[in-house]
Amino acid sequence: MDLPTNSTTCLVCGSKLVKNGKHRSGTQRWRCPSCGSSSVRRRPDVTAREQLRAFACWLTGKLTQAEIDGTATGRSFRRRTAWCWDISPRLGPVETTYHAVLVDGIHIGTWCLLIALSDTGHVLAWQWCARENTAAWKALFEQIPAPGIVVSDGGSGLPSALRQAWPETKHQRCLFHLQMNITRHLTRNPRTPAGRALRRLVMDLSAVRDADSAIEWQLLLEQWWQSFGHLTTERTLFRNGQFGFTHDRLRKAWLLVRLVVRKDLIFTHIAYGNPRTTSPLEGLNAQIRDLLRRHRGMSEKHRRRAVEWYLTLHELPLEHALDLAKPVEPVTGPAPDEEPIGPALYDTGLDAGEGLWSRSGWAGRG
Repeated sequence: MDLPTNSTTCLVCGSKLVKNGKHRSGTQRWRCPSCGSSSVRRRPDVTAREQLRAFACWLTGKLTQAEIDGTATGRSFRRRTAWCWDISPRLGPVETTYHAVLVDGIHIGTWCLLIALSDTGHVLAWQWCARENTAAWKALFEQIPAPGIVVSDGGSGLPSALRQAWPETKHQRCLFHLQMNITRHLTRNPRTPAGRALRRLVMDLSAVRDADSAIEWQLLLEQWWQSFGHLTTERTLFRNGQFGFTHDRLRKAWLLVRLVVRKDLIFTHIAYGNPRTTSPLEGLNAQIRDLLRRHRGMSEKHRRRAVEWYLTLHELPLEHALDLAKPVEPVTGPAPDEEPIGPALYDTGLDAGEGLWSRSGWAGRG
């Protein structure tokens, strides 16, 4: 919302105007010394900018509409700022190449929001999608220069998007999410010795800080496989007459650990010094949930706009964000087909020629 310069020339004769007191509403009054015309110039652009500023402060702050407006209900504030919901905040283009980028998704209603955060704490970009998939992750990555390392929780479609958009970027699997996934498979207190040993190994990843401890950890994982690996292939005939894996949860946990180890996704931080978890991004997601909790009751469209403003003001000063904000472009669909000339070949209307028409009197009573 760029503001034009405040012109001080007379619209009648073109002379320079001088200040001439104040209007009763407090607005500056101007007078032309040549022709004597007096006027009060209104600035709809300034009014709109102030309304948008108040709207953004309310949406991302903790004050109610009534407290912002100074009234009992805040109804006038809602009326003045109703148009602000159609203003989309934007971040400028990302021109800096970062060492590491943290990515994660958060569900807001029926939408999923993918967020990219730099290792220095800057919000770089976001992408709305229906669910995490290759196309959505690729659309997010294309907004950012390829970093050295990306840290993620292993979302669906992310490895494929990495190969297409950032083929040279290394991948670090978030250790915290890996530990949570293993706990989901094995529970916090596994009942079998194999499950307890595997979960203990995964939880010990938090203490791995150098190459020597990483090698030692992989040797312990190999020992676990030598001792309990046969349990992951055992099969049982169940009551429904079908065969299945006897230790299905243990097998799923082992396959996940084996996958991240084979693809070298858990020790990238040792070689490149990048973050091991997406904890800073999880903190940002928690703040987004708190924002939506304060404004509970909003429609899904308004929740999306609130999150966009919050992410924008997390990165940019308010005045800069107001300069970059733009109205939402309407989505234009295909032109509707023209109505055919003549009677409809098939319709739901009544036709007297077929004996279908509205009756009155006793015949029309149900």
